[in-house]
Amino acid sequence: MASFDFDLFVIGAGSGGVRAARVAATAGAKVAVAEEFRIGGTCVVRGCVPKKLLVYGSEYAKAFEDAKGYGWTVEWARFDWAVLRENVAREVDRLSGIYLRNLNNAGVEVIHDRAELLGSNTVRLVKDGRSVTARRILVATGGRPWRPKDLKGVEHTITSDEAFGLAELPKHVVIAGGGYIAVEFASIFQGLGAEVCLVYRGETVLNGFDDDVRVHVHAGLKNAGISVVTGTVLQEVSVRANGRKMAALANGMRLETDLVMMAVGREPYTQGLGLEAAGVAMGPRGAIAVNAYSQTNIASIFAVGDVTDRVNLTPVAIREGQAFADTIFNDRPTAFDHRDIPSAVFTRPQVGVVGMTETEARRVLGRVDIYKTVFRPMKHILPDNQERMLMKLVVEAATQRVVGVHVAGPEAAEMVQLAAIAVQAGLTKPQWDATCALHPTAAEELVTMREKFAPLALRGA
Repeated sequence: MASFDFDLFVIGAGSGGVRAARVAATAGAKVAVAEEFRIGGTCVVRGCVPKKLLVYGSEYAKAFEDAKGYGWTVEWARFDWAVLRENVAREVDRLSGIYLRNLNNAGVEVIHDRAELLGSNTVRLVKDGRSVTARRILVATGGRPWRPKDLKGVEHTITSDEAFGLAELPKHVVIAGGGYIAVEFASIFQGLGAEVCLVYRGETVLNGFDDDVRVHVHAGLKNAGISVVTGTVLQEVSVRANGRKMAALANGMRLETDLVMMAVGREPYTQGLGLEAAGVAMGPRGAIAVNAYSQTNIASIFAVGDVTDRVNLTPVAIREGQAFADTIFNDRPTAFDHRDIPSAVFTRPQVGVVGMTETEARRVLGRVDIYKTVFRPMKHILPDNQERMLMKLVVEAATQRVVGVHVAGPEAAEMVQLAAIAVQAGLTKPQWDATCALHPTAAEELVTMREKFAPLALRGA
């Protein structure tokens, strides 16, 4: 039997790679993980965690305004970007350190270097210049922001990666895109005091989400004071003599701004990894093609997380990493089920969803029942905050199984995390109805909706 330096070599120390490495090492395998940037990956270093902290920071302006309705006067409040930026950076450092400590405690060898494939069982450490062998190799390099190379002046733009370390908070921001990253940063910058213009080629933001959620969020962004320009794209970005940027749009508009952010998608980070040389099959957009057990066409090479472009969410990468390690090193063949995965968008209004959209359910299941309500949360009444909350249940008519839950409004993500348990368990609408409401809460509406919603198109109007 061939001898190898490691039983498992992991390329990338993000959430998926770290979980796989730790589980494999705990099972007795000799494991190494190589990371070219920082331990923790996108989520910890330049994604979910720092973004959510910025979201929290951005929400205080509205909270201070609403406080007046409850008798509080907060005229002394002022915002300091540098304080928030540095506090977020410290928390990122702390969490990255925890990830590193957990790897070390599990007995994983951590290599701070870029690793590239030389073959089915060999990787080269770029800075070190040496090659090592492994019985199995796991690629978990994640994704990175995509910017159109043909956009003139694209070098004058930033992506979400750079947003966390800005020296100063811009007074005016143009954001290109209409996905979750675009609308989240639009809400962040607006909440922190910047004037924001969102430029989106489509007509309604959040493509891929339920149509009612998309319309609700689109209106919410505009009601929050964010300018939303649809049906066009950036054509050119230039720098004026005063140092500000000029964003020229395809529709003829010209926007002078302090900052232009590209949030038009992400792509798997596979460039230059040597995948072609190793014979690894690639899918669309450079993603690594894998089977249900995260195995590529090369028996010794596996991949998990955003680099496979299946469902690009941190908890999914973790579950895929766990499933891989259980299958290979714990003798428990496990294929992660990618159905009914809850997701959130931390914009204003916040979004939490799980399961099928109405459109998807009608296409896959045929006849469905829809339950929907839009109301003003109790917390918003005294401040006269006009923001509404949307709740929607998608139910398979034949079985009465709840197949989709869509919430947009305060604490939507927290509600949907719990609702996801019911959707995953296949509970029916009568079982939801039999659950006693917790009053007074916004979430009680999820178990008190009784009347089916019939769109005009389905009434024959």
